[in-house]
Amino acid sequence: MSISTLGAKDRELLAILSENAREQTATIARKLGLSRTTVQAKIDRLERDGVIAGYGVKLSDAYESGMVKAHVLITIAPKTLARITTELHAISAVRTLHSVSGSFDLIAVVEAASIAELDHLIDRIGAIDGVERTLSSIILSTRIRR
Repeated sequence: MSISTLGAKDRELLAILSENAREQTATIARKLGLSRTTVQAKIDRLERDGVIAGYGVKLSDAYESGMVKAHVLITIAPKTLARITTELHAISAVRTLHSVSGSFDLIAVVEAASIAELDHLIDRIGAIDGVERTLSSIILSTRIRR
């Protein structure tokens, strides 16, 4: 199922669940102007169709503010994407990895408990065989989070 096949209420439901996946079905139903049964059926269908792949933990701003985050832009050698992706996946501090177009091949969003730990992490990424170059930008603050 693609986003273009989702109805407006489905998209509203997903937005509510993205904010608080533990929101009571009855509360969601009131917000959407639907019955509780209809909302539960929509959630079940979205899960069954793979639109909702799972639920996670949203960390508090207080916890997040203690972490140092950075975008690490990575240029890789030809034919090394699969192996490098596997190696980066094994590093738990790599929170997200994007394949991108442009002068870099990948963008990793990483987090560490300190600048020293971040420095070590970036060195570790740069030392992976096939990583040709990295460019890092420390995230100072997050202005919008959805």
